[in-house]
Amino acid sequence: MPVYDYRCKDHGVFSGLATMDKSAEPASCPACGESCARVIMVSPTLLDMAPGNREAHARNEKSRDKPAFSTPEYRAEQKARREHKHGKGCGCGDKPIRQSHVVYTADGSKVFPSARPWMISH
Repeated sequence: MPVYDYRCKDHGVFSGLATMDKSAEPASCPACGESCARVIMVSPTLLDMAPGNREAHARNEKSRDKPAFSTPEYRAEQKARREHKHGKGCGCGDKPIRQSHVVYTADGSKVFPSARPWMISH
């Protein structure tokens, strides 16, 4: 059973157990017995978080159970990221894709010319 938060006018916020079908119903205050409405509490760390991080958390929470859809805007953004050239002092945070230094011989075996000359490939 989930725990919900309720607020009494006289005694403040308290928590109580309720089934999901009764989550919208008010609960009685443990101190005075008065019927109190449910409130949704927000964590102080969430309010103190940087706006970009807060948006990322909200986006991640929303998309947790949904598949990613490919839209023209998303594809254009991904293409721009792939085509981005990293100049000197580029601060974008993306690392360029390294070129492979593998050389294939005529019989199909791999040779790594500069990496580790003592290793034998299979």
